Order: sequence, then structure tokens, then C-alpha cells
Amino acid sequence: MSGAWDRDEAGAFVENLFAKHHGEIYAYLMRMMRDPEMAADMTQDAFVKAYKNYASLEKPENARAWLYQIAHRVALDEIRRRKIIRFLPWTGESKGSAPSAEHLVMEARLSGDMQRALARIPERQRAALLLAELHDLTGLELAEALGVSHVAARALLTRARESLRQALAAEREVDAAAEATRDRGSTARVDR
Repeated sequence: MSGAWDRDEAGAFVENLFAKHHGEIYAYLMRMMRDPEMAADMTQDAFVKAYKNYASLEKPENARAWLYQIAHRVALDEIRRRKIIRFLPWTGESKGSAPSAEHLVMEARLSGDMQRALARIPERQRAALLLAELHDLTGLELAEALGVSHVAARALLTRARESLRQALAAEREVDAAAEATRDRGSTARVDR
């Protein structure tokens, strides 16, 4: 479709795309943004951008993928514009300052095993887990919060979950060994 384009042709083409894909683009943006009104506005923005960028569509058979790319960019632009992610620093505490958000979460919400297991995993993985699991962030929000790409954020979160599983297993082994030692000690006292 590159080169000069006819406005009527572009309008008819985008109207056809709208009729076919409006619902799925809205659902996609709703999953990303978790706000129905914002998703509806962004869906309209995506179709307006599709109309304006009709000349950039190289193959009409790829129109659906092209439309998803536009919708994705609209969402990323909105996230950047609104700067949705505004968190306290996750690591480090300056002398005289309030505790970090990570410290507050670990102290207030987690069991002893989980707290110790989280303390065992790398700091960046711990931050990814706490953001994703406790704050229920979307993949894009997590990527924005960590300052990495969406793919890198998913990979980091996968590694973090595996590290946490291993750390929890190690904590449970330590607890089991301590309990076995206590049991042997109480059995020895009874035998005397």
C-alpha cells in the first residue's frame, strides 16, 4: 500500500478493519491497561492511527498484525505519557529516610519461610517478583518499572520464580532438619 493513497479507499479499508477487529483490539488493550474507558479511547486512537498510516501497510493480508502493532504502540505511548509506574525505590535506604517499599512489604506481608527465601534470591529478581505478584502489575507495567523490555521483564520474572522455588525448598529443608534435631533431642530426654 506504500506510496500515495486515496482517502476514500483508506477510510473504507479501516472501516472494514474496525468491523472485523474492534472487539479483539479493545480486549487486547483492556488486558494491557486494565481500565475500560482508557481501553475504549485507545482502541479508537489505534483505528485513527491506522487510517492516518494506511500508506505504511505493505500487504493487506497482514492488516490484522499491523493493527495489533499500532494498538501496542498506542498503549506504550499512553503508559509513557501518563507515567503510570510511580513507586518508592525498591532497594537501599538512605540514613534518616523511611524504609524502602521492598522492606515494608517483606516485613508486613510475608511468612518467615517466604521472607528468608526472598532474601536469598538476587535483588533484581526479588524486585520483579514483588512488583508482579504483590502489586499485580501487567507485563508492560513491570517492564516499565524495571526499565527493561517486555521480553526481558518476562525472562527476569521466570528466573525469579525459579530462584524463589529453589530458595523455598532450601528453607524447608533447613526447617525440616531443625525439627528433626528438636525431635531427636526430646526423644533423648524421654529415654533418660
